[in-house]
Amino acid sequence: MKNDLTQELGTNFIEYAVAVNTDRAIPDATSGLKPVAKRILWSAFDEGRISSKPHVKAARIVGDVMGKYHPHGDSSIYGAMVRLSQDWVMRYPLIDWHGNNGNIAGDGPAAARYTEAKLTKLAEDGMLYNIKKKNVDFIPNYSEDAEEPITLPSIFPNLLCNPNTGIGVAIACNWLPHNLREVAQAIEDYIDGKTPMLPGPDFPTGGIVINKNDIPNIMKTGHGSVKVRAKYKIEKQNLVFYEIPYGTTIEALMAEIGKVCDEKEIEGITEIRDESNKKGLRIVIQCQKNYDLDSIAKKLFAKTNLQTSISYNQVALINKTPTELNLEQCIDIYVKHNIKCI
Repeated sequence: MKNDLTQELGTNFIEYAVAVNTDRAIPDATSGLKPVAKRILWSAFDEGRISSKPHVKAARIVGDVMGKYHPHGDSSIYGAMVRLSQDWVMRYPLIDWHGNNGNIAGDGPAAARYTEAKLTKLAEDGMLYNIKKKNVDFIPNYSEDAEEPITLPSIFPNLLCNPNTGIGVAIACNWLPHNLREVAQAIEDYIDGKTPMLPGPDFPTGGIVINKNDIPNIMKTGHGSVKVRAKYKIEKQNLVFYEIPYGTTIEALMAEIGKVCDEKEIEGITEIRDESNKKGLRIVIQCQKNYDLDSIAKKLFAKTNLQTSISYNQVALINKTPTELNLEQCIDIYVKHNIKCI
């Protein structure tokens, strides 16, 4: 009996682990999307929530996705849809939003019943081009009363242009965003028989990569890390930070700065203010006279997340198998997938 139970638990855990890694945590290499994001885009397109039509209640899109394609909690679907719309998270947002979808300060979005959404033009033309002609394979949905695509056509190289992160069972991934023009040039170079290369990530929140010499090796291996530092300028006795490392929030940064000041690790700071508005991000740190502001900035970089390391871990699914990919392999998959769609 004990052996039977041990075997059953082992088998079930393996099946669970595979399901988590292939159906939840790791994006597909052809589209750069996890299943929930793919289903959101397909359902919105299939129901006519396109860029040229009016926005509809976000709850309506969530209900369509949950009722037809993704039999999980509405909060996970709504969370994924919100993320696809956030321009400080996504380098190229795929959902066009009306209402409160959170902010870079760290505030959460409004409930789905208050917000509205539809596809962006990029999602419509770049991710779903010609899908009604079935240029990708379709399978029955979970209730077998509709069909869903296995992947999306993805003329837009979403895998390399937009960020993605996931933690599965014994495996994880972290894809950083890149500039579309630079990715397009790398694809062109690959087609011309040259070795493709990218100059580094292009974060929607800006910042400076200070270890650029490591980038070529990261592109050749698919893993490594970049050190990202916030940008600042000096206005009289104020340090003004106007770009911050990706993945940080204004609220968390201000709390960190306040803590190191309270613990006397950094001296000379008298006030911290968030003056961010629709024109852009602006964290103002007022300093005492007779203090060197550049010196204070260096200490802030050393002791807070105004400078941080962000990892590359380019793992994606190839035929349901998690695989680490370098830049050339990513582009090869992109080219072959598009030829197959044509």
